[in-house]
Amino acid sequence: MAATDNTSNHIEQLRLQLKETLQLDLDDYGLVEQSTGEFNSTFLGVRLNSAFQPIYDIQAGDLFGHEALLRPSLGGELSSTPGFAFTYAEQAGKLVQFDRVSRTLHVLNFRQIYAENGLLFLNVHPKLLIAVNAHGKVFERILHSNSVPTERVVIEIQEGQIEQEKLLTEAIDNYRARGYRIAIDRFGSTQSHIDRLWKFAPDFVKLDQSLIQKAEQNEHIRKILPGLLKMIKDLGAQPVITGIETQEQLDIAIESGSSLVQGYFLAKPVTAHELQPAKLFKTSAVNTQVKSAA
Repeated sequence: MAATDNTSNHIEQLRLQLKETLQLDLDDYGLVEQSTGEFNSTFLGVRLNSAFQPIYDIQAGDLFGHEALLRPSLGGELSSTPGFAFTYAEQAGKLVQFDRVSRTLHVLNFRQIYAENGLLFLNVHPKLLIAVNAHGKVFERILHSNSVPTERVVIEIQEGQIEQEKLLTEAIDNYRARGYRIAIDRFGSTQSHIDRLWKFAPDFVKLDQSLIQKAEQNEHIRKILPGLLKMIKDLGAQPVITGIETQEQLDIAIESGSSLVQGYFLAKPVTAHELQPAKLFKTSAVNTQVKSAA
């Protein structure tokens, strides 16, 4: 009986928090706590779940952080893509609310792995960066109410999809002023602007996954990759090689001087509940893979 009362009180606190911060009632948010302690929600008819993919520091041989990824589905059965879900929310005029709901869901689920050393990497929809003011203010209240400091949150920005540089600069400055860290995401894609690396001075630069894939097939790209990483480091940022799917790609990342890596070869995105029992195995596996590449 006491456990039931505690759960009811917890849900009621979340109801008040979401209504005050997101202007959403719990019924609209469709928030449900599972028996595993994780949360999912149904917003605009789309079921939302969180998945977390580890980012490893291969020099330290340890976990560095997690990227939170949205796993939407229709009716809880038909899997969809984050792109479709956000487009659907935008067409319904609910893009701001949908983005906040998604990130709130990630934070609620992140609490299960919060004791881990590491950062939480979160994507922000590009259109929101130029459509709202006081970036990070609303989300900061969600973080604080769940005892997650902004210093442990990295805002991932796909700058190549945003042409309005002045508005993008203001958004980055607002986030940074509140303690968030900044990552330029998918750098090296055809839409990237190299001059924005020194203009925005990000904390992290996540290389587009196509770079490591091309480096595996193209010796010329493989040779220039170390220079690209050195340039990023010289600008005061930490490069992250993403999309690692083979041992050879991990070897190339190590040879190029990369420390932070992410990809299916190292760990696939899973729920926070699934991630917990596997964390020791995954870190051990990464150490073994790094040693075999050395």
